[in-house]
Amino acid sequence: MELPVNPPLEPMLAKSVPEIPHAAGMTYEPKWDGFRCLVFRDGDQVELGSRGGKTMQRYFPEVVEQVLGQLPRRCVVDGELVVIRREPGALPRLDFEQLQQRIHPAASRVRRLAEETPAEFIAFDLLAIDDEALLTAPFPERQARLAGALAGVTPPVHLTPSTTDPAVAEHWFQIFEGAGLDGVIAKPPDLPYAPGKRSMFKVKHARTADCVVAGFRWHKSGPVVGSLLLGLYDEQGGLRFVGVSASFTAARRRELLDELEPHRVTDLTGHPWAEWAGEPGTRMPGAVSRWSAGKTLEWQPLRPELVVEVGYDAMEGDRFRHTAQFKRWRPDRDPRSCDYSQLEQPIRYDVDQVLAGNQ
Repeated sequence: MELPVNPPLEPMLAKSVPEIPHAAGMTYEPKWDGFRCLVFRDGDQVELGSRGGKTMQRYFPEVVEQVLGQLPRRCVVDGELVVIRREPGALPRLDFEQLQQRIHPAASRVRRLAEETPAEFIAFDLLAIDDEALLTAPFPERQARLAGALAGVTPPVHLTPSTTDPAVAEHWFQIFEGAGLDGVIAKPPDLPYAPGKRSMFKVKHARTADCVVAGFRWHKSGPVVGSLLLGLYDEQGGLRFVGVSASFTAARRRELLDELEPHRVTDLTGHPWAEWAGEPGTRMPGAVSRWSAGKTLEWQPLRPELVVEVGYDAMEGDRFRHTAQFKRWRPDRDPRSCDYSQLEQPIRYDVDQVLAGNQ
């Protein structure tokens, strides 16, 4: 592969800010919830580079075909791989969990999933075209060149919507979450492409929830708390595992062990999560998955008496999309009152309408 910009290459990143920045010439785009992907095409050769520098083309053969069929013969394009869930009676939305399932070692499963849950590519930056590198060009120039190069693409290849109107960006931030999107990206007008640098801005939804702490995992460093296991009560009165809170300092991990000690139990007898064993479609806190290979997921049960306030950005089904952030203990809260009704429900929205620019 001989391109003016060759792999491996780190994508340009964004730093989190609490509000959408307003500045003359700023460009705003939806923040897609998928796998970041740098597409390198040199004739019949295609490489799909991940954010971590690994290649992904073996997992997404259908995307390779999309690139060969629709992208310029020699180009480097930055974008996002997504899976869109389309079901009868429901609005289409991004499905990150189905996208995660595409990373599988078995070639037969990769082929089957490529047919059952095909990925789509959303382009938002142009790094090179033909023999010309565009890394030093300002973003508006790269954006215009990208629009010209991809003017004829059709789904499942997309050109991301964009706007220079901050009011439109604010509107997107409010409604696009219901289609499975993450937030809004803001790009300054004089922005060159800086691999690995946090030169852009991202605004994501930030929320809090009061959860029951019904267990914990040990930290890999020794007998201190690694993560708290969080639960919420469902409409049937069952305590559902919704995720973890982690990222504590070493000192705080030791303190947490002392705080949890009065609530520890020696086994799962009578524990609300003991009833989940063997229940189809649910995930136990210690269940092994393809993402946890080589990691110990043994956990220590606690009586479901403690309530913690955590920060989270979004839900994936009935669980937190990412690790929740510990805020504070809530001794004033009754654990039984910690249910799903407290969670904000995003406005339902059609991701196909987002991609079509019909907002």
